[in-house]
Amino acid sequence: MSFGMFCAIPLPFHIWDESCVNLVLPFLPVIGGIIGLLWYGYAKLLAYGGIHIMAASALLAMLPFMASGFLHLDGYMDTSDAVLSRRPLEDKLRILKDPHTGSFSVIMLAVLFILQFASAYAVMENTGLFLLLITIPVVSRCCAAISILGLKTMSQSGYANMFKSNTGISHKIFIIIPGIAGIFFSYYFAGAKGLIVSALVITGFSAAMAYAYNELKGVSGDLAGFAITIGEMCGLFAMAIK
Repeated sequence: MSFGMFCAIPLPFHIWDESCVNLVLPFLPVIGGIIGLLWYGYAKLLAYGGIHIMAASALLAMLPFMASGFLHLDGYMDTSDAVLSRRPLEDKLRILKDPHTGSFSVIMLAVLFILQFASAYAVMENTGLFLLLITIPVVSRCCAAISILGLKTMSQSGYANMFKSNTGISHKIFIIIPGIAGIFFSYYFAGAKGLIVSALVITGFSAAMAYAYNELKGVSGDLAGFAITIGEMCGLFAMAIK
């Protein structure tokens, strides 16, 4: 269920069981691990496939968006439109659900793509850090799942409210464990550099979530996608720091 919702990799069949909806968020970091492994393998293929570094960097930058079916990128654009409108709360919530694309979302998309591409270019020049690509989506999705479970959800966010039902401390522990494992893996593989990458993912996610949550007075799937996108961009940017 979690794979079908949050990953665009084709499956031979889909199963939806209402009795298991409380497991969708706990398995979100697992989906991050799958996307991270795909990102790592994709980077290796691009690095040794004879593709020019400019084209390879563009493809590497786009992979996390494509792997999630652009789901989180959609949330990033919708939330950017809402929070940057600087209008009363009621108008912000209306803009958040408006299917039309506003100017702020286009501007923020351009900013994101520039930073994502520049960071990916630097990463392609230092192929020794590719393994850190595995942990970035894991840590960002741990943060997202914990945020949805721990913060007040918007009444208009049907999925978030549904996924929170019948969850408890055991679900939160299940979510946190992959995140801790990802941070330890980053440190084991790259030392202080690995910790910096994980720290910037968490910091970027937390700052984005705190800002959007304060502006919209609640959390939703769109806000989670907004924060995931910014957190992962910060992680990729951290990999580019020498």
